Amino acid sequence: MGEQTVQLDPLDARLISLLAAEPRIGVLELSRRLAVARGTVQARLDKLIARGAIKGFGPDVQPAAIGFGVTSFVTLEIIQRYGHDAVAEHLAEIPEVLEAHTITGGGDILCRIVARSNADLQRVIDQIVGYAGIGRAHTIIALAELIPYRTVPLVRSATTRT
Repeated sequence: MGEQTVQLDPLDARLISLLAAEPRIGVLELSRRLAVARGTVQARLDKLIARGAIKGFGPDVQPAAIGFGVTSFVTLEIIQRYGHDAVAEHLAEIPEVLEAHTITGGGDILCRIVARSNADLQRVIDQIVGYAGIGRAHTIIALAELIPYRTVPLVRSATTRT
């Protein structure tokens, strides 16, 4: 959670929206569709990448499509003397941990994890809590994804706010 490093304008928003809709689109086609010079598109992309607004162009892999159909959110209570960093290193070694965030409230770390089945979920949770720095885990299984991770509406709204 850092400071805003990029002020988006409507052209940036249109550029990001096009890239989100068609990740394999080329710079020349982007310039044609946005009706601006190729150099302008390249300069905007370079700026957005350099400032961290665009963090990658890799494939958006759907875990269920590759056999990981169970999604779960796990709140971890850590043993404070181990600290967040040591626990994060442990979690980073578990491939099924897709992301982890330090949080406020009833726990210390919130993780999104995936598994092949409920039985496999138990294996993943056992692997997570098998580390001495984790005192307790609370698990919630997601039944359905109602709104997938998205940023395009946020990008669009960022250009209208001051």
